[in-house]
Amino acid sequence: MMKRLILASLSALLMTGPAFASGERQAILDQFSTQAKQQDPAFKGFSAEKGQTMFMGKHAGGKPETSSCTTCHTQDPKGSGQTKAGKEIKPMAISRNPARYTDPAEVEKWFGRNCNQVLGRDCTASEKGDFITFMIGQ
Repeated sequence: MMKRLILASLSALLMTGPAFASGERQAILDQFSTQAKQQDPAFKGFSAEKGQTMFMGKHAGGKPETSSCTTCHTQDPKGSGQTKAGKEIKPMAISRNPARYTDPAEVEKWFGRNCNQVLGRDCTASEKGDFITFMIGQ
C-alpha cells in the first residue's frame, strides 16, 4: 500500500513538472486566450473536451483525403503518426513529446497548415487552445 502511495505521489509530481507546465506552452495558451476573448467576449476558457472532439472528429471543408486530424496522427495522440508521404510524425501528446507546443512559430506553422487541410480554414484561437489543452492531458 505504501509503495502505491509513493508511486502515485511521484507520478503526480512528474505530471506537474516542466514537461506539463512549460512556461513557453503557457505563454502560447495565454496568447490564444487573449485572442479568443477578443474574438468572443463570452469566452470563458479552453475545453479539453472540445479539443478532443476537434482531434477525433471528421470535418468538411478541407481536403477530402485529410478529413480529420487522425488521418495522419492516428486515433491515439500518444502514438506516432505518418504523413501521406510516409514520414513519421512524433506523438501529439505532451506526455510522449514534451517539447510539443512550446515554440510559437512552430505552433502557428502547423496549425496554419493542418487547420486549412482538415477544416479548409484557419483555426480560431479558441480551437487552438482547446486542442492544446486536450493534448496536455494526454
